[in-house]
Amino acid sequence: MSSLKRMHYREGRLAFWMLTPTFAVVLAFVLFPVIWNLWLCLKPVSLADLRGDALFHFNLTLDNFWRVFSDPDFGTVLLTSLTYTIGGSLLSILLGLAAALLVCGKFRGRAFLRGLFISPYIAPVVAVTFTWSFILDPQLGVLNRLALDSGLLTRPIPFLSQRWLDLEVLGVGFRIPLALTSVILFEGWRYFPFAFLFILARLQGIPNELYHAASVDGATPFQRFFHITVPQLATVLSTLFLFRFIWTFNKFDDVFLLTRGQAGTKTLPLNVYDYAFGEFNIGASSATAMVLFGVLAIFIFVYFRWGVRIEN
Repeated sequence: MSSLKRMHYREGRLAFWMLTPTFAVVLAFVLFPVIWNLWLCLKPVSLADLRGDALFHFNLTLDNFWRVFSDPDFGTVLLTSLTYTIGGSLLSILLGLAAALLVCGKFRGRAFLRGLFISPYIAPVVAVTFTWSFILDPQLGVLNRLALDSGLLTRPIPFLSQRWLDLEVLGVGFRIPLALTSVILFEGWRYFPFAFLFILARLQGIPNELYHAASVDGATPFQRFFHITVPQLATVLSTLFLFRFIWTFNKFDDVFLLTRGQAGTKTLPLNVYDYAFGEFNIGASSATAMVLFGVLAIFIFVYFRWGVRIEN
């Protein structure tokens, strides 16, 4: 073997050994939990069975999936999860876009305002959910008190515990899911700083020559926004929606701390919790987690199959 081949061989072996720690971490914290969850979802496992040897018996079954899909509330929970995810993701991106456009220009106090916009994202989730619960409380809440004192309301509204709110506009009555809407508003407010940072960074990278040329051609501010800003932000906005959809669909703590899944706000992650620690059914809980994984896999496939193609 020539010296050049020996050097390539040693470099290849060194690269392999340098990748070994990363592969071990991925195997331990990514692949193994997925494989273990897949194993559990195919077995009739209760919480007490986790300490026994029944986990390793090869008695696989699809009863857990039948238990999940035959639940009469499964369709409602899935629809609530998608509504909460899409609504929260879009709202956070729209608020982030509005905030980025607001502080993109130069003015006094811009740095302070930018830092203020980030505060909802870095604040502890327990603190902000408690604050929102206190503000929206029907008895002690600031929002209800101000609305009652100003005459906008005749009675307090339980924003986080009432499922439906009947409204009438111009003689047309309709119902909105009150508690779910409140949770979506919290989701948009809590996570808009993430979108704000990405959009602001991209806005600052758009060449000013494009806006100057459009102004010379007589373009209005709305035309400049829709024909220059939006196309320049298209890739960032679509990527943000991908991230926010994945994270929001898996979100557990926000909904749990605000409503405990009551009043029509139960999502699939809360179903995972209820099966595991409410019914002590680890198999059904694992099956619900696999349903979560399947929905996200379908979304990612659709995104990369058609969404990325549209961008290109």
